[in-house]
Amino acid sequence: MCQYCGCRDMPLLRDYIAEHERAVDHGREAVRALDRGELDAARRLLSEMFEELRSHWQGEENGLFAVMRTDELYAEHIDPLVAEHRELARFLEAVDLTDPADQARVRREIEELYVHIAKEEDGLFPASLTALDGADWDAAMAGWQQAHPGRDMIQG
Repeated sequence: MCQYCGCRDMPLLRDYIAEHERAVDHGREAVRALDRGELDAARRLLSEMFEELRSHWQGEENGLFAVMRTDELYAEHIDPLVAEHRELARFLEAVDLTDPADQARVRREIEELYVHIAKEEDGLFPASLTALDGADWDAAMAGWQQAHPGRDMIQG
């Protein structure tokens, strides 16, 4: 992940990046648990990853994505990201870790999650730094807050 664009200095983006990191950590650990044959641990870790992603996706989609989607240029990049959220959610809701095919797909989905996150962190997030104004940031942050009731953003 880059360190040069300033994303990590923006409270909202910093929180989204931290959520990405937590989700990926859970996913990586779930794959390791699968490798060890520890299905209960893998199930728990995937559940924790999914819980992190649910609120994350809600905040992105109802906040930053909603604001950026008003620009046609960004909408064409956001719609596929939302579709990827939905596809992964459907899989995680139905995954059967006793099925070797689903175990293999977990591994592929975690790798795809890295690709998905790169699209956001290397493309959309840096673009938001120049595309959004104060009111846009307020709306984007309100979307995050609605998805994370009772939580405060990370303090810098």
